[in-house]
Amino acid sequence: MQAVRLFQGYLWHPKELPLDPKALLPGEVEGARLLLDEVPPPTPFFQDGTPTHTQRFYQLTLLVLTEKPPEALKPLAERVAKGVEPLLQALPPGVGWLLLEDLRPL
Repeated sequence: MQAVRLFQGYLWHPKELPLDPKALLPGEVEGARLLLDEVPPPTPFFQDGTPTHTQRFYQLTLLVLTEKPPEALKPLAERVAKGVEPLLQALPPGVGWLLLEDLRPL
């Protein structure tokens, strides 16, 4: 049995916004565990030049425990993507996120 990352990315919101993203997102999506860990900003600026130090950042990871090789998990990743997309879209205004498919063992 191995842990395989399906998706990895970030979620962020303004520091002054009283928000607990762990309370807004489920611990599991379509059988994949959803993990959120607060981290320092991954870059000093957003693409538009806005400083990131004004935001709280969380590393967002979706993973599964499986016997299958990562390349066999593409159909599962597609189902998880369809399940997590509406959850992320429903987050309050001011919350940003970036989530990329990863498909690598941990």
